[in-house]
Amino acid sequence: MNAYAVLILLAILAQNALALAADLFNLRALRPELPAGFEDVYDAERYRRSQEYTRVRTRFSFWPQALDLALLLGFWFAGGFAWLDGWVRGLGWGAVPSGLLFIGVLGVAKMLIDLPFRYHSTFVIEERFGFNKTTRRTFWLDALKGLALGLVLGTPLLAAILFFFERAGASAWLWCWGITALFTLVVQLLAPTWIFPLFNKFKPLEEGELRRAVLAYAAKVEFPLEGLFVIDGSRRSTKANAFFTGFGKQKRVALFDTLVATHPVEELVAVVAHEIGHYKKGHILQGLVLAILQSGVVFYLLSLFLGRAELFAAFGVAQPSTHAGLIFFSLLYTPLELVLSLGMQAFSRRNEFQADAYARATTGEAERLVSALKRLSADSLANLTPHPLYVTLHHSHPPLVERIHALRGSNLSPNS
Repeated sequence: MNAYAVLILLAILAQNALALAADLFNLRALRPELPAGFEDVYDAERYRRSQEYTRVRTRFSFWPQALDLALLLGFWFAGGFAWLDGWVRGLGWGAVPSGLLFIGVLGVAKMLIDLPFRYHSTFVIEERFGFNKTTRRTFWLDALKGLALGLVLGTPLLAAILFFFERAGASAWLWCWGITALFTLVVQLLAPTWIFPLFNKFKPLEEGELRRAVLAYAAKVEFPLEGLFVIDGSRRSTKANAFFTGFGKQKRVALFDTLVATHPVEELVAVVAHEIGHYKKGHILQGLVLAILQSGVVFYLLSLFLGRAELFAAFGVAQPSTHAGLIFFSLLYTPLELVLSLGMQAFSRRNEFQADAYARATTGEAERLVSALKRLSADSLANLTPHPLYVTLHHSHPPLVERIHALRGSNLSPNS
């Protein structure tokens, strides 16, 4: 094993060890005592079930993690990457088609490995705890649609990346960065009207008290609400959610029908205020800019390593290629990816605090949003006492106890 092989192996093992440690710490952080202030939404049985749900989901997650690690290491040390590279080269298709096939085979294999675990999660675990509403027909259609969408959107982008790294020389990373940035912007514009509706139905919120209250709030904060929709989340789960997406005339606030059915109007307005807060505070644009900048860093680093024969030798591949280099670099990139992901998770949690503060300041009080968040937590059997390491690694939202403490804290303004 050369230095690259040792570094990649240590990085993969360290990442898996860290994830396992976080899961184990998270299980140990479960407390039998209900945190103060949640007595109105959790009785003893519901709180017990929330802890059992965390235990079951966490223990189940050990299996796909272990299998992924075993298959990756087994494929690597058995010479699988070298064999696959030799096979696609032997077809004589040229650099771009060969690269698409090489990466496509690995991608489809990963999808097939993951499918049984997704199936068990949906139809065994979620079913056991009363959340699942997905039919088997919907499950398989979602899988096929996801695959088709990946092919339609991902194939041209991947082909362009392979082409430029083959033909554009030292400036290839800039071309790939530009193409990827444009692709990201286009997807952001198309997602609300073309992509999301492939999986869910969006219906305009019907006339009534809720629509009038939301539109009155939007007018108060000078937010031109182009689209206010209800999404059929109940087709798949009893869990509720809401989200903001899009730019310009494509802006949409979507409320799950399960949310609308279980929360009073004043709480729903507070939830919408939180979503509008993300837009008003610039979180959507900031996230997009950070994603584009991160892709630039990745492409630049990739350009530095694509010609390193030692990287390919680490996987038993004698002849460097762009398609194999993309996969091998993604494994070499593991430590930096972890660091960047920690930063992005922290950034996301900060944004949630800011959106909460905006909702409190513009609705005039905190308790409506507090009540909504507590109901959502109880209805989804959320873990109220996650371990800090688990939060750092995996949570895009702050723990609920911290959010409520912040909402009930010192005076806040829309500009805080």
